[in-house]
Amino acid sequence: FLGALGLAVIACQPEPIEWDDVSPPAPTVRRLTQAQYGNSVRDSIGEEVVIPAQLEPDSVVAGFKEVGASITTISNRGVEQYEKAAYTIAEQIISNETLKERWVTCAPESLQDVDCTAEILEPFGTALWRRPLTEEELNTVVGLSLTATATLESFDAGLVYGFATILQSPNFLFRIELGEPDPNRPGTLRYTNYEMASRLSFFLWNTAPDSELLAAAAAGELTTEFGLEVQVDRLLADSKARLGVAAFFTDLYKLYKLDTLSQDPTLFTHMSPDVGPSAREETLAVLEHLIFDEDADYRDVLTTRTTAINRTLAAIYDMPAPTREGFGWTQYPKDSERVGILGHASFLTLNAHPVSTSATLRGMFVREVLLCQHIPLPPAGVDTSIPEPSSTAKTLRERVAVHLEDEYCATCHQITDPIGLSYEQFDALGRFRTQDNGATIDPSGELDGTPFSGPIELSALIRTHQ
Repeated sequence: FLGALGLAVIACQPEPIEWDDVSPPAPTVRRLTQAQYGNSVRDSIGEEVVIPAQLEPDSVVAGFKEVGASITTISNRGVEQYEKAAYTIAEQIISNETLKERWVTCAPESLQDVDCTAEILEPFGTALWRRPLTEEELNTVVGLSLTATATLESFDAGLVYGFATILQSPNFLFRIELGEPDPNRPGTLRYTNYEMASRLSFFLWNTAPDSELLAAAAAGELTTEFGLEVQVDRLLADSKARLGVAAFFTDLYKLYKLDTLSQDPTLFTHMSPDVGPSAREETLAVLEHLIFDEDADYRDVLTTRTTAINRTLAAIYDMPAPTREGFGWTQYPKDSERVGILGHASFLTLNAHPVSTSATLRGMFVREVLLCQHIPLPPAGVDTSIPEPSSTAKTLRERVAVHLEDEYCATCHQITDPIGLSYEQFDALGRFRTQDNGATIDPSGELDGTPFSGPIELSALIRTHQ
């Protein structure tokens, strides 16, 4: 699994990495994404918690939610939403018998029982803030809770304010990594044990560290190579690692955009609200299967004929559904031009327009996401429109040829369009076809000087591309 994720980094390095020469980026404070917020609350407090729906939306920067989380803060409206969510969750802890039994671990001897209040809020704060509270922090939270208790004349009502204070604190909503002096490299900083616990957990599980990982941090084990190896192996063996994989590839492949898929149903009769979620499920299921069940080479995702589809996708792919309800495993037919993730509806729809295909978008995905190559934006003022179909230019290949004649466009389009044109036999919804406007589609081309006859050969070339 680490090799699978690491490939996305390693493939982008033209030369072997000399770690002593690496200049780390400026440190940032990462805001929890919506998924990380929900996962952290449920995993830290209890599965019974209902997460409020209205939260600060994720920011997408350079196409990635994780990048957005690292450089954006919380709006004024977002502060109000997090505050409301904090009190909603805190009230659930008091009103739900299971949650109350788990967290309210003592009975106060009086309304101003400092020790009992601290006994309840200290472990709660440690779980949510992913580190122990300092004495000053604990005194502040306990003081707020007891002030509310005195005002409302209810110990439980006071606890609601204590829980809510912890839940709306930046120490929960942000992943704060300040580092500490590295004794092995004077003059440099390293992540603290608790910071490393968060980095491991959010990377591999997309959620907060569990009690065992926090215990390893408390024991100082996460700043040692052996301690890290032990915890990485444990986290990868846990079922939560599958959620981490799903989160990683959802961001990398932009699968979150499938929630708002807008292919025109008047042109694509198989379009329905189920297409986007179904397409995402197929791609994530195949990735999970190859990584965890098969322990396969990550690049197999480009050439595998094994997939998981439901009746919605079966209709689009013109295949028998493997099961009447839900998803089932099946094989693309041997005579099919559909193979690997580049034959999935997720890739074919996300990298198309609502009413038509796009050789450029599909080619850019391959170049930027799979081959880690940067495609610059078009120069300002350049006409990027494509001529409408005509009697002399029926297919997209013929229509985009104009880009290859324009010196301002040709530089980029020569490295994207030949790839995207190989997938022209799949329309903007992913349905296979052999003709466009009555003309036969030519899916052949070349990838960096190596010719291919169609998408299957192209996928094989991408798999072994150097």
